[in-house]
Amino acid sequence: MSEKRKKYDREFREGAVRIVEETGKPIAQVARDLGVNEGTLGYWVNRARAAVEGTRGLSKDDREELNRLRAENAELRMERDVLKRSVVLWVKEATK
Repeated sequence: MSEKRKKYDREFREGAVRIVEETGKPIAQVARDLGVNEGTLGYWVNRARAAVEGTRGLSKDDREELNRLRAENAELRMERDVLKRSVVLWVKEATK
């Protein structure tokens, strides 16, 4: 029987990464404490570290603006996708 994959929200992932970064505890220990697979938490930590590396030359204000723009971009993409779906449904309804 296959196992159902757990979904973790963004806040949980960011909090878990913050625990690893701020406490200096090993990923394995934090993963056990949170009930998360060690490889999963390691992946989250590596992604967060890579994101920081990509913004090394930026000032704090620039990094904040970049994060704000990325969030805005994600929201706009979601709105675009919803509009695309609604147009498809509208066309299907209109052609009946």
